[in-house]
Amino acid sequence: MTKLIQDFRYGLRVLRKNPGFAIVAILVLGLGIGANTAIFSVVNTVLLRPLPFEDPARIVHVWHVPPPKSFPGMTRFSVSTANYIDWRKQNDVFEDMAMYTGSSMNLTGGDKAESLLAATVEPNFFSVLGVKPLLGRTFLAGEEKPGQNHKVVLTHAFWQSRFGGDRSIVGKQITLDDEPYTVIGVMGPGFMYPMWEEKVWIPLTWSDKERAVRGEHHSMVVARLKPDTDIKQSQAEMSTISDRLARQYPEDDKDWGAVVVPLREDIVGDVRPALLVLLGAVAFVLLIACANVANLLLARALARTKEIAIRTALGASRARLMQQLMFETILLALGGGLAGLLVAKFGVDLIVHFLAQQLPRATEISLDASVLGFTLAISVVTGIVAGIVPAWKLSKANVNETLKQGLGRAGDSGGNRTRAALVVCEVALSLVLLAGAGLMIRSLWNLRSTNPGFDSRNVLTFSLPIPRTRYKSPVEEINFWNQALARMRALPGVETAAAVDDLPFNGGSHQPIAIEGRPAVAMSEQPEVDVRVISTGYLHAMHIPLVRGRDFNGSDTLDRPGAILISEAMAKRFWPNEDALGKRLTLTFAPGKIREVVGIVGDVKLDGLDQAELNSAIYEPLTQISTPPSGEWRSFGLDVVVRTTTPPATLVSAVTNSVHEIDPQQAVAHVMTMDQFMTESISPQRFNMLLLATFAGLALVLAAIGIYSVLSYAVRRRVREIGIRMALGAQIRDVLRLVVFEGMKPTMIGMIIGLTGAMLLGRVLAKLVFGVKTTDPATFAAVSILLLAVALLATAVPAYRATRVDPMRTLRDE
Repeated sequence: MTKLIQDFRYGLRVLRKNPGFAIVAILVLGLGIGANTAIFSVVNTVLLRPLPFEDPARIVHVWHVPPPKSFPGMTRFSVSTANYIDWRKQNDVFEDMAMYTGSSMNLTGGDKAESLLAATVEPNFFSVLGVKPLLGRTFLAGEEKPGQNHKVVLTHAFWQSRFGGDRSIVGKQITLDDEPYTVIGVMGPGFMYPMWEEKVWIPLTWSDKERAVRGEHHSMVVARLKPDTDIKQSQAEMSTISDRLARQYPEDDKDWGAVVVPLREDIVGDVRPALLVLLGAVAFVLLIACANVANLLLARALARTKEIAIRTALGASRARLMQQLMFETILLALGGGLAGLLVAKFGVDLIVHFLAQQLPRATEISLDASVLGFTLAISVVTGIVAGIVPAWKLSKANVNETLKQGLGRAGDSGGNRTRAALVVCEVALSLVLLAGAGLMIRSLWNLRSTNPGFDSRNVLTFSLPIPRTRYKSPVEEINFWNQALARMRALPGVETAAAVDDLPFNGGSHQPIAIEGRPAVAMSEQPEVDVRVISTGYLHAMHIPLVRGRDFNGSDTLDRPGAILISEAMAKRFWPNEDALGKRLTLTFAPGKIREVVGIVGDVKLDGLDQAELNSAIYEPLTQISTPPSGEWRSFGLDVVVRTTTPPATLVSAVTNSVHEIDPQQAVAHVMTMDQFMTESISPQRFNMLLLATFAGLALVLAAIGIYSVLSYAVRRRVREIGIRMALGAQIRDVLRLVVFEGMKPTMIGMIIGLTGAMLLGRVLAKLVFGVKTTDPATFAAVSILLLAVALLATAVPAYRATRVDPMRTLRDE
């Protein structure tokens, strides 16, 4: 311990004598450590930290696996009510199961209505997850029954923001969808599930008819494994039950399977690859920072060779010298760790701000104790990695030779080859990161350049979530939409307005269809297509082309034959060698109404800009919606699109007022332009690109500093040689060639190694890029030229200094 204290004091004195060097080294290491800390804080929260549930390893999701003929490539699907009830009765592997779904509700009673997301759950939902409320209680058995189900549990965030953390809220009533609900509990701040953005939970209520439905899949299932059961056993059991149900109900369940997925895997599955890539990228940045500091230490080593030689002559062992030298570097790294915490705090705030909606548990990301421990550990490791080579080189200096020489001519204990090797590493790692960033930039460019099938310019969008009990019949609801859209269309600056049940990129309904004149097959074998409900004028509002036939018009009313529009992709899929106009089909979920194809429209990317295949889509008119087979009418909300002749944002107030003139208690939600909506849809790809590009740019700067420092040191060491060469007739171009070649040789070697690494990185990025090969020659060539140009720029100042050497002065010094 005494020696460590001595090393600590001595290290501080050494660094205090060289403040410029210490500050540069701390800043370089701080950037690398800070970037690693920021990304680790995200990885720790999303991938490593246990879910805030009791024994979370036993919690799983259970999904349907749809028939491959109807849903090619899809491995998980929502669950039907009747099948779930049979799963719950027949399994022996789950301690408990609970079904849940989501819905949008209107909260009224204040100055204006507020749209909020509600999770509709079975009463045992909270017990399956093993969570307890902060205030009050959760749902009891029986509170899912009609008449008993008007209970609500609040999220902690909603309780704080809407009710000011009022602890007496339990027992009070709030109005949701025009009906009174009693607040029975408030959950703790760590519980946000299943959507991470819902504000309330309400009981899931089924009618007797809904309990018998097998063909409609709208819900999700969470379950808790028994203590002595694993995933493999539960999967085998659910596969057996699915096979049994397929034989028992072939019309609905043939080829429908089930899959059991650990809850954590289900939550983080989509973001895990991107987070791991970013974690690898910041690790590369830190390695480059370590190589830079190692080069700085090697450059300083020349000034300390005599000091080390004297201490060795006085009896210091090599191990003791290395320990002290390493301790100095660790002190630098600890300083870098403190600086890195500031960088990390800024980085975490940015990540949470931009990715709050895409990252699960984003609100929990912080610089907590585990992250601080990581920072301390990585600082120590960084100090060891950055200091091991300089300490080794410096401690093995030849004592006799060093003491014989003057300080000005002390031997180079660092070694040119060692410094060149470090530059090779920096360049190679930089090129790998640049290639990755280049691929992500190309991918984002391709996404932005992709034709979505509609024109997003000058379009305002928002949602009107209508309470389920607001209108008593389809006619009443259609009248509301006709009035609302007519008022919007009459506003100055509005070209047209229309409505759709789900905007592109925002999910939507998939339904089986039966085509008239073709052999009848079981529903499980019927092809599935995307189905959208639209108002008249939707094609015009979105600039979706009408290829053939006609658009919907005022004649498409409830008492007229059913009319539909289909996409070109659907026409080619089902009628490849004939005209699809006039063809008739039935939507399986509304079997009583035959629909005729009256028009064929352009293809729209409904699932996202990065989707590989075009959607087979059906558009049915809002004016022909009818009461479902169950006989129970429930109002529903739609998304509105308003095409404007002026900047869309200027019409938000006018459009909102036009809705409130009809219904003052109608909430208007998610107001944004269609351009903003599209930008938001690719925000994960954009942020991944920005982070990777930032890390690559940082690596490029550090590599340039490394090349510059090595060459500057080399020029200072070779002043005598350069002066003699010039005295003997060497020209300025010869000196420039000498210095530039010395700098570019390790750069070229590093680039060759880096290109190999970039090809390997491409395999990791395969699932994150769109429209570009992971070994794209153009991208690799562009980043190589960029790195080459920066390396040449880094050699310019040392090369210029070399040409300023005075040969006469050099000869006089000799």
